[in-house]
Amino acid sequence: MAAPVDLELKKAFAELQAKMIDTQQKVKLADLQIEQLSRMKKHANLTHAEITSLPDTTRMFEGAGRMFILQSKGEITNQLLDKQKTADEKIKELEGDSVVNNFIS
Repeated sequence: MAAPVDLELKKAFAELQAKMIDTQQKVKLADLQIEQLSRMKKHANLTHAEITSLPDTTRMFEGAGRMFILQSKGEITNQLLDKQKTADEKIKELEGDSVVNNFIS
C-alpha cells in the first residue's frame, strides 16, 4: 500500500517542482523587463530635464534610423513625457501581474 502513495507523492512533487522552475523564470524575466523600463524612464527624464533649460527657439532633431527629423521643443517634450508615462504603466503592470498568485492558484 505504501508504494502507490509514494508514486503519487513523487508525481505531485515533480509537478510542483516544474511549476516552481517555470515561475522562477517568469519572475526573472519580469525583473529584467522592469529594470530595462526603469533605465528607459530615467533616460527620458534626464533628457527632458536638459531640454527644459533650453530656449523655445532652439532647433531640435529627433533621430529616426539613419536620419534626423527637425521637430519643435514641444513635440519632443511631449514624446519624452509619453515615454515616461508608458514606462510607468508597464512597470506597474509587470509588478501588479503577480506571478506568485498564478503559482498559488
